[in-house]
Amino acid sequence: MSARRTAPRHWRNTKLASHPFPEHPKFSQPEEIILELNAIQASILRHRPQPYVGTHFALRIDNPEHGRLLIKRLTPLIASAANCRDQQSWISIGISYAGLRLLGLPETSLASFPEAFRTGMAGRAAQLMDTGPNAPSHWDPAFQGNQMHVCLNVFSSGGEAWEKTRALAHEQFVDLHGITLLGAHQFGSHPDNLNPFGYKDGISEPAIEGNDVEPLPGQGAPIKAGEFILGYPGESGEPLKMPQPDILGRNGTFLAFRKYRSRLGAFNDYLRSQASTPAGRELIAAKLVGRWRSGAPLTLAPEADDPELGADYRRNNDFTYADDPNGQRVPLGCHMRRMNPRDSKVSVMTDVNVHRLIRCGTSYGKPYDESVTASQDQDDERGVYFMLISAKAHETLEFLQREWVNNGNFQNLGDERDPLIGLHEENDMFTVPAKPVRKRLVGIQTFNVLKGGEYLFMPSLPALQWIADSGR
Repeated sequence: MSARRTAPRHWRNTKLASHPFPEHPKFSQPEEIILELNAIQASILRHRPQPYVGTHFALRIDNPEHGRLLIKRLTPLIASAANCRDQQSWISIGISYAGLRLLGLPETSLASFPEAFRTGMAGRAAQLMDTGPNAPSHWDPAFQGNQMHVCLNVFSSGGEAWEKTRALAHEQFVDLHGITLLGAHQFGSHPDNLNPFGYKDGISEPAIEGNDVEPLPGQGAPIKAGEFILGYPGESGEPLKMPQPDILGRNGTFLAFRKYRSRLGAFNDYLRSQASTPAGRELIAAKLVGRWRSGAPLTLAPEADDPELGADYRRNNDFTYADDPNGQRVPLGCHMRRMNPRDSKVSVMTDVNVHRLIRCGTSYGKPYDESVTASQDQDDERGVYFMLISAKAHETLEFLQREWVNNGNFQNLGDERDPLIGLHEENDMFTVPAKPVRKRLVGIQTFNVLKGGEYLFMPSLPALQWIADSGR
């Protein structure tokens, strides 16, 4: 059953709605999940505006009392999933483990968070395979030393609404002693909503049970809400373990925040080295990702781009890989098929649904430009902030980085890695299945270099108030 009701307009532990018909021992009806939308931060369940513009504020807390005052000031300003529909801009917040400790949470509460979250993203570099150029020693200063304690995110449709909301967020900490602004990073959609490599962005988000957003064709059956929001049943039928007390954990979730700098020039040069014509280069670009740059999926448009299909959100994600098990249309190791194998047969046994993420990635810097060369990458600032949301974001991200991004064994591809976000070594390859002979693209490089990141907790609105009072 697809739930379309919203929670009561106050914060309480709403029970699962019972079905009006009596249960039959053999034909019992499934219970309807009602998410407490008034308590859940908007950025978890609501899509960002299109087009969008915004700011990430990275803050360090050195004064616990003023840190709690900051949270108290911010709580009424954080948009909920129930009240942001008519807003042109909103604010969300994530807090690191180090930040929660400085805010004075009880030791029993701190100990109830997962180990990976407590360790922090830099401390989990080995599990994330963040080595070489992606190692924490090369990260931007704001991400060094676990000092990003609070991340404020302002999302907006732009213009005056953005300026006003950004100023409002800034006002909450600018006068507080011991609250340091590590960086204010502006982001925004590029023309035609293209990412730094020129591909249409924002396609293929999961449908979530109990969310009152109409699923799009191709999203499949809604995934259990507990995979994304703490306090609700997950795919196993049981809620995940959550931070304690319940008011702290319930309706919260985790965010994996990662900043990548995109080497567009190196990517352009690589395409030019592999094909002598624009059409040939575009086909290779499509094979690497699994979609044409317009957003049209190769499985529906295998021979040529179809911009009209790419622009149609009711069609551009409505497909499976059932008739392409060997990757003749969509290579098994392409970025899209790695991040969501759908119905692909994988060698590493796993339930795809429990590794899905809500992606709120944002682009920053210069837009896509096909004329850029590798010699310009050092001076051209462009890239992506990946914001990956899940009730177990740390566990899911580490699985993806280890098994699907930087390993080819799950599709019997040996040492091959994700061609777009993988950490590559010299002479790495990418296989394009074809008849009679497959094609091997040699010399794949690290096209996105990690510049920092952190695991953050996104508390519910009641939890934020509880955190603000935690030191009393």
